[in-house]
Amino acid sequence: MRARLAIASAGLEVELREVVLRDKPAQLIAASPKATVPVLIVGETVIDESRDIMDWALAHNDPDGWRDMPPAGEAWISQIEGPFKTALDRYKYATRYENVDVNVERAKAAQILWSINQHLTETPWIFGSSPTLADMATITFVRQFANTDRAWFDAQEWDGVKNWLTRFINSDQFNTIMAKYKKWRPESDIVIFA
Repeated sequence: MRARLAIASAGLEVELREVVLRDKPAQLIAASPKATVPVLIVGETVIDESRDIMDWALAHNDPDGWRDMPPAGEAWISQIEGPFKTALDRYKYATRYENVDVNVERAKAAQILWSINQHLTETPWIFGSSPTLADMATITFVRQFANTDRAWFDAQEWDGVKNWLTRFINSDQFNTIMAKYKKWRPESDIVIFA
């Protein structure tokens, strides 16, 4: 999602190929052996990390000024991509890990959100009235966290975080990237009868 956000913000045209990860096309595996999404192929260059795709897109064009943020923005992104994402994965996909207590993992992620809640009651986005990369590179993970147990998330008294997430979900940027696409099929799978 965050790669799509940056590409859309940059106004770049790409060919989007929607894939189902339980039915990975050979072309995806050939492009990126780790075979996860997203994967961006530009000529001979393969970029297979969402944050790297964001940086690539915004380096080409940043009309919304997402990269115009103080150094604290990178620290926030690192916090979400690191400890928060680790806790989120163990909370959301507990069966994939041994000896995981989902309540402990949820509490770890929640503590990180509490650290910014008060600030987000005073400003709509992390660094003011407009979103920056600090918002757009992290809020999709917060959305995953919220949707893991929405009733629990909504019961928390972190109005700043909840309003920030709601603002994002109601944004044109979010609605643009959430369009549904048909599963991409390689041409070799298509048979034409004449």
